[in-house]
Amino acid sequence: MNTLLGIVIVVQVVTALIIIGLVLLQHGKGADMGAAFGSGASGSLFGASGSSNFLSRSTGIAAGVFFAATLALSFLGSRPIAAGGAGVMDQIPATPANSTAPAKPQNATGQSQSVAPASGQSNEIPK
Repeated sequence: MNTLLGIVIVVQVVTALIIIGLVLLQHGKGADMGAAFGSGASGSLFGASGSSNFLSRSTGIAAGVFFAATLALSFLGSRPIAAGGAGVMDQIPATPANSTAPAKPQNATGQSQSVAPASGQSNEIPK
């Protein structure tokens, strides 16, 4: 299951990068006005019609793949974890619910030790 999730994530990222590239390659609506006055569009790589049909169709296909990968990720992410797999919160050791006091420091023998105040200081509250 993790392999399938990894493949879908890779498809998602690659498709996102392809969409970014295709959108950046497309020219805006203002560029069509320059082509109307003979800016040499007939000698371009994609012919006289320009690259708008090819790039817009490629962007639509990439968007469809991106959408399908997004749906697949949401489906795979919403599935419950298998009984063998443990989440991050399952690895935390359980503590008793009634212990609210912090643990006392222990020495090397495992006995709890009291912390004495520094010299010249007392534990009493001044009045």
